[in-house]
Amino acid sequence: MTEALKRHWPEYLMEAAALGLFMVSAILFTVLLEHPASPIRQAIDSGVHRRVLMGLAMGGTAVAIIYSPWGRRSGAHMNPSVTLTFLRLGKIAPADAFFYIAAQFAGGLAAVVLTAAAIRMALRHPAVNFAATLPGPAGPGVAFAAETVISFLLMLTVLTVSNLKRVAHLTGLAAGVLVAAYIALESPLSGMSMNPARTVASAVPAGALGPLWIYFTAPTLGMLLAAQAFVAARGARAVLCAKLHHDHVARCIFRCDS
Repeated sequence: MTEALKRHWPEYLMEAAALGLFMVSAILFTVLLEHPASPIRQAIDSGVHRRVLMGLAMGGTAVAIIYSPWGRRSGAHMNPSVTLTFLRLGKIAPADAFFYIAAQFAGGLAAVVLTAAAIRMALRHPAVNFAATLPGPAGPGVAFAAETVISFLLMLTVLTVSNLKRVAHLTGLAAGVLVAAYIALESPLSGMSMNPARTVASAVPAGALGPLWIYFTAPTLGMLLAAQAFVAARGARAVLCAKLHHDHVARCIFRCDS
């Protein structure tokens, strides 16, 4: 553990910063699109149209982070469920997985707390609510099922595209398109998280701790099932690396065969 921390701390900090930036983007766009005092909210009455815009904003944010210099170096997991899936696939060492997950939780929560200190009451408005991901009117059961399905599809897409060398460079774009589509179409069911650290970052300051079990279990279950399906279809050796975008210019700390 000590040796991993000594050698790989830059990647851990990059993971913390990546989810932190994602959360800042989520908060700011939620305020712009949902706060009643926002001119954008006043101009766009349709919730569907606002969700589409939010999806484009967050999908674009994800793509920008994945292809950024830091994202190319850390692998841009930004999600404990992604890291745990690559741990199950044997592509990341246990010590690195531990520090990645710790960094993701710390980075996401720190970003929300600091942003809340900067814009204060706007984040506390019920229409914004710290950009918390919560089950929709259909209830926690539907939210759990929806989170499992979308997480399964995301991870299966990432594994399929990233391990086909001719299209591997499109992995980040494919992930961003799915994030955008899920926010536009699925978020009324579960709030569209797929990410325990992302949900915790908003839930703690919002005091919305009740549904946390959904966002810890469903995304991890869905992604692990996707890994099992991929291994069953193509074999464990088909998984080349734990990076979403493998750039040979940036160092790779994973058990990489690419």
